[in-house]
Amino acid sequence: MRQWRPLLAAGLLALALVALPPPARAVDDPSLLPERQTPVIDLANFLPQVQEQSLAADLERFEAETGWKLRVLTQYSESPGRAVKPFWGLDERSILLVADARGGNLLAFNVGDAAYDRMPRTFWVELQTRYGNQYYVGEHGENDAIISALDAVRTCLRRDGGCEVVPGLPQEQWVLTLATSIVGGLVLGFAAVPRREGEVVAWQWPLIVSPLWLILFGAFGIGPVVTRTADWLPLFRNVLGFAGGILVAYLTPVVAQSLGSDEG
Repeated sequence: MRQWRPLLAAGLLALALVALPPPARAVDDPSLLPERQTPVIDLANFLPQVQEQSLAADLERFEAETGWKLRVLTQYSESPGRAVKPFWGLDERSILLVADARGGNLLAFNVGDAAYDRMPRTFWVELQTRYGNQYYVGEHGENDAIISALDAVRTCLRRDGGCEVVPGLPQEQWVLTLATSIVGGLVLGFAAVPRREGEVVAWQWPLIVSPLWLILFGAFGIGPVVTRTADWLPLFRNVLGFAGGILVAYLTPVVAQSLGSDEG
């Protein structure tokens, strides 16, 4: 039995060596960088070739016009990591978009200090969650998520004073603002229902609960709309929803009480 032990140990060692994963690439791996300068490095092949060339030309033109350096790195199993910083000469007026499908969110941003003066940190969080979430990427694709995020950044960099929020109002976000507007109207309508005989509107209760319906309608129903789009239609619909909520909540008890009185 003892004579088999060395052979068994050698076999186990050989098996372990075969099962070892290949050595990981270094964090700074210049060999993954292209030989010529380009603002887009698409290692994960998220962008069709024609779209990649068009995007690279757009980013170079944008840099020449504004002085802002926008760069795109897509990666999957391998990445040049920090080697992109000296390659692109990233500085305080640089914004790097990193697209990596391995995580829960496709997008990540490395933002220079000067960009935070125009778009606060909350802007970048909203930008990441809007265009990098799995639902958006699954419906529109990685390439559209990258392009849409860059379009929002370029729009805000061109604006005087930048942006506090990401421009544009997605359908799902507008539906949420409409729902909160209707709920705010329901709260106000129920509060205004008369509770004494001969009373038309119970004014004291709408005033008491005003912080609630004002927050629902103003902060959550109107605020996100007017700060993200100049289109009047979503705003008009939210106002109609608020008014409709008031009428439904106010008239339902009144009509029910009137019908009950007639039956009596």
